[in-house]
Amino acid sequence: MADVLTSYLFSTGQLSAEEVECSIPFFRRIILKKGDFFMREDEFCRHIGFIACGAVKAYATDDEGKVNITCFKFENEFVTSFAEFVAQEKSCRSIQAIEDSIIYEINHPGYQHLLLKVNAWNSIIKSILEQEYKQKERYLLNYNNRSAVDKYRHVLCSEPMLVQRVTNQDLASYLGITQRSLTRAKGQIHKLNVL
Repeated sequence: MADVLTSYLFSTGQLSAEEVECSIPFFRRIILKKGDFFMREDEFCRHIGFIACGAVKAYATDDEGKVNITCFKFENEFVTSFAEFVAQEKSCRSIQAIEDSIIYEINHPGYQHLLLKVNAWNSIIKSILEQEYKQKERYLLNYNNRSAVDKYRHVLCSEPMLVQRVTNQDLASYLGITQRSLTRAKGQIHKLNVL
């Protein structure tokens, strides 16, 4: 599985073979079973993880105990609570496996060492942060102030992996609708497709 991380690092086109080779030892392989936590809300954010296989959800819990899912991450994506990781503060969200997963994690000292010793890592991190920003921006544009049917239609067209790999409960939370509304939206879209 380290080959997945190695392949990803080569695919960035920013690291030489020597730089990839010296980067890999800073990552530690962890196995998460479905339901295990990579990070918990209100605990210090000490790691960034690269998902070699599997998937996770990131969520915050409001004052009433309601879970609000903010994103899903799948293979070949990095996951953490970036602002808190950089500042070494407590995370404002939890990250939990939704499938059995293999993640390569790097701790903050290792991350700092790579940034200092391998200049190309600065570009890789910049690219990861830009992807995070784009994902948040797309989420706000496509899921705020829209009907349940429009939200579900957008998921079907733009993020079909969510429909295939995420539970209805988690998908409804991500879309900011009830499970009942999601079921109705699915029914309406299916009815339109049949006609």
